[in-house]
Amino acid sequence: MPEVNDVPEIEPNPFKGQGILQDWPLPASDPAPVSALLARCPKHAPTPLRDAPDLASACAVAGLHIKDESGRMGLGSFKALGAAYAIARDACAAGGDPPSAAGRTYVAASAGNHGLSVAAGAAVFGARAVIYLADTVPEAFADRLRAKGAEVVRAGATYEDSMAAAEQAAADKGWTLLSDSSWEGYTDAPLAVMEGYLQLAAESVEQMPEPPTHILLQAGVGGMAAALAAHFRAAWGDAPQIVVVEPDAAPALRDSIRAGHAVTAPGPVSCMGRLDCKTPSMIALAGLSRDADSFATLSEAEAQDGVATLARHGLATTPSGGAGLAALIAGLPGIGTEARVLAVLSEGPEDG
Repeated sequence: MPEVNDVPEIEPNPFKGQGILQDWPLPASDPAPVSALLARCPKHAPTPLRDAPDLASACAVAGLHIKDESGRMGLGSFKALGAAYAIARDACAAGGDPPSAAGRTYVAASAGNHGLSVAAGAAVFGARAVIYLADTVPEAFADRLRAKGAEVVRAGATYEDSMAAAEQAAADKGWTLLSDSSWEGYTDAPLAVMEGYLQLAAESVEQMPEPPTHILLQAGVGGMAAALAAHFRAAWGDAPQIVVVEPDAAPALRDSIRAGHAVTAPGPVSCMGRLDCKTPSMIALAGLSRDADSFATLSEAEAQDGVATLARHGLATTPSGGAGLAALIAGLPGIGTEARVLAVLSEGPEDG
């Protein structure tokens, strides 16, 4: 466990309830369209909500429930709900019977799991998938993408480099850019990707025995955190404290909240690779600036210690997938002994 004084840093959100970026669209909060489409998918099944009393006791909280996304639709991550849903929606909108996206090429940048969702969705609906990866993404993820039928292109040292390359390829070749981030002039696709994540939130609300007092949501560009926060607010109101957890090497959302507008946060490469995003999604920032109570940062050592602790409790994941839980394990300030915590284990182990 970390030293007593080595705890995650946390800052309150001064924009709670009103938000910033009022001219930007906000994340959807109604999961009904997603649930209706997923009901037609033979691979879809709800993921478990795990009660973790022993880990709760170790963290000195009254209760801990963990939404375990490590088995989501055979892809091992919550991301299975995002891009694949967006592609399915495109295929259904085309009006064919059965729905098809044949003839389309979807291109995306990814740190792994978003790309798997693009690849899986494209394969199901007859489209082509091209995924751009930064040099820092493990080759194991590249192999998994290829196994799903995607073409993999390495581009640059950072996620931002690979994103720029994917965007340029889409413009040059007439491909459909399918990003889980958003920026000026690019909102429709990321809104659809984020809408897919609402299934996770809806299942959590249905499975929880009572509303939590605290919700821990890890974030990279912020798409999952913003989508879940939007639905949790719609379902449970203002009572739960929503804490967004980022690597201290990539605090894009926290720094943007500090500045009152979107900023790029410089920093070294993080072991939390799927969260190592230096620039936030504008839609996610708009939503989280309204819905989150606070923003916390997690050190590399805290993330690694957290993953080791989770493994001892039978919860195999990565520093990215367990970041929210790692913050709790490291002694996140403001969570007392009466807290009932909801957290997301957002992916399985890299070799899973």
